[in-house]
Amino acid sequence: MGKQSMAILGPMRIPFLILPPVCVAVGAATAFWSGIELNLLYLALAFIGALSSHISVNAFNEYHDFNSGLDFNTRPTPFSGGSGTLPKNPEKAHYALITAFATLAATLFIGIYFLLIKGLWLLPLGIIGIIDIVVYTRWLTRSPLICLIAPGLGFGPLMVMGTDFVLSGSYSWTAFIASLVPFFLVSDLLLLNQFPDVDADKGVGRNHLPIVIGRKASVKVYALFLAGAYMSIILGWLTRVLPPESLVALVTIALSVNIVRGISRYADDISALIPYMGRNVILTILTPALLAIGLFIGR
Repeated sequence: MGKQSMAILGPMRIPFLILPPVCVAVGAATAFWSGIELNLLYLALAFIGALSSHISVNAFNEYHDFNSGLDFNTRPTPFSGGSGTLPKNPEKAHYALITAFATLAATLFIGIYFLLIKGLWLLPLGIIGIIDIVVYTRWLTRSPLICLIAPGLGFGPLMVMGTDFVLSGSYSWTAFIASLVPFFLVSDLLLLNQFPDVDADKGVGRNHLPIVIGRKASVKVYALFLAGAYMSIILGWLTRVLPPESLVALVTIALSVNIVRGISRYADDISALIPYMGRNVILTILTPALLAIGLFIGR
């Protein structure tokens, strides 16, 4: 593969683009369980919009981390530290920025299309989503609380409720409660992935929780958010906005307990922490995927 192709594809972080289809599937499942017949065109456009938004934030992140010098000070792991594409091809860094703006434009066009056919109630989600994409790396990572919730907000309420809205034409409690599952899990995913980069991130002005309160204390926040994901499913079942079949997503609790124990023990030992970071990726994907399956079969 040529340098130009790598400069375009690398910053997309293609191996990590599995989250958008899972989150869109949850939104489609909430609409389906609520009695909506799925419009495949709208569903496909929602998926393309979600995927392009994820690529855009990834590419912006790669470009800004290269320009700030962060990429030269991090110790990459399979789950953190960026793709490493731009330090190897510095003369092609502008391709990452082009990719970021091109995919942002694709997201905007799809959003405008849905605004025209579904109405302005979709606008708040769109505005928050665009802000989240554009300013996450440069500004939101300087606020511990916002940096914690911004990733989950993007993949949770914005993707899940946005998909449900373009399919159903309205907001629902089912979509909101279901969206809390990826909200908590994706926030946890980014939180744990910050553990290896504490010193490097501090050097470029970032100010996330592992920097402010330390890794050990951040594990407690991780566990609290993990509990929030499972409590959201139970709350949805108890209030009957989620079907009993959605409880199938609770089977990942055993995996989550293993992860919490592991990261509690190895919070400051990055080499020993890496396997648990991998399990956390599986947890973040599997739990909402099972929730979507439960919603589809529960109708």
